[in-house]
Amino acid sequence: MGRNGNDSHYAAVNRSDVPQGRKGKHRRAVADILSDLSKLTAQQAVKIPLAGLNGEKMQNLRSALNRVTREKNIPVVTSSDEKYLYVWRADPPKSPGASE
Repeated sequence: MGRNGNDSHYAAVNRSDVPQGRKGKHRRAVADILSDLSKLTAQQAVKIPLAGLNGEKMQNLRSALNRVTREKNIPVVTSSDEKYLYVWRADPPKSPGASE
């Protein structure tokens, strides 16, 4: 079967119509988490109720959070149970030779 150049598999759009940047549906939640995180002490964590995710998967929110924190160089740790996602700032790395 020959291809004449007009038999595209996907639709073509003008580049000016293509959204720039990644503005996913978790953007607001990630911004809220980072805002809350900035107000906590080093010994506190943000507690996000999974029921409040409106059917979104926790893994998707965690992935979005991971992308943004890597971009902004904000080391965080996450954990979860059946009801909540927890997020806190990672402890700074111990300097070599530091005693515990």
